[in-house]
Amino acid sequence: MKKHNFSAGPSILPQEVLLKASGAIVDYNNSGLSLIEISHRSKDFVEIMDNARALALELLGLEGKGYTALFLQGGASMQFLMTALNLLEKKAGYINTGAWSGKSIKEAKKVGEIIDVASSADANFNYIPKGFEIPSDLDYLHYTSNNTIFGTQFKDIPQTDVPLVCDMSSDIFSSTLDYSKFALIYAGAQKNMGPAGTTLVVVKDEILGKVSRDIPSILDYQLHIKAGSMYNTPPVFPVYTSMLTLEWLKGLGGIAGIQEENEKKATLMYSEIDLNPLFKGFAAKEDRSTMNATFNLTNESLKDTFDAMLKEAGISGVNGHRSVGGYRASMYNALPLDSVKALVEVMNELEAKA
Repeated sequence: MKKHNFSAGPSILPQEVLLKASGAIVDYNNSGLSLIEISHRSKDFVEIMDNARALALELLGLEGKGYTALFLQGGASMQFLMTALNLLEKKAGYINTGAWSGKSIKEAKKVGEIIDVASSADANFNYIPKGFEIPSDLDYLHYTSNNTIFGTQFKDIPQTDVPLVCDMSSDIFSSTLDYSKFALIYAGAQKNMGPAGTTLVVVKDEILGKVSRDIPSILDYQLHIKAGSMYNTPPVFPVYTSMLTLEWLKGLGGIAGIQEENEKKATLMYSEIDLNPLFKGFAAKEDRSTMNATFNLTNESLKDTFDAMLKEAGISGVNGHRSVGGYRASMYNALPLDSVKALVEVMNELEAKA
């Protein structure tokens, strides 16, 4: 039985993407060679890389607007340091909304002065800070758009003239935004775009080259741009699978098309959490993530029963993070609405049994 995959990441990918990608491992494009055997300098792979980068800009509405898309290694965790090395000259501001923004702050402090512009640590990160002031003398303001662990999400882009840097690892390509408001976006592929192993970076070219430090070559965005995102050997399979996923997304009508589906899934999921007395949502209602619904049982004695019912229904990956406990339903782009319906049905059955 094909399971309903609610894993927080690495996460579900479209079935058609998995089938095409798996075939390419054996024989890419009838070449007689595996995708993971061909040279990254070959015409075949250069086309893959160029297409993946172009698709990313096209879907984000940034084509021809002075941005470059890169596929790099090291995960979003590498970007915690890389963004600061390339952009931080005097002082940067960070909004602390959870574990990943906390880690980005820790790394950036190794480079220069960092200030906490706002934080939701006082309530175990169950809300998005609001009404905070953004200093005008920052080199950039960094925030995490969607907080996978705690299930919160920014619904609006912070209004500021300061360059915006955003970690979109868990909600990239999920909703329509004016992406031109960002100076730099980065996102690990393994939630909405592809398998683990590559990270998308979209950077506004004009913000680079302004720091006085000598940046290590492998961490210098400008060198990666100059090399066409192939300064070193790229992660061939993750880039190819990401390209396939972006093609799949484009075929659905792009971000606007998938946003409609994501809203249906989130509405169904949160309606059940709110109506079923056996469950309680963790995140503040106005800040709930469309990607990661976090919730707890109101009666912990039902946990073993609920877990057994989930297993019987083929529902996988809904255990909550240890920071929150309970459950987490990750509803990334590729998760079908039917999977959410299956989870809601089990929650209904538990209420009927209790």
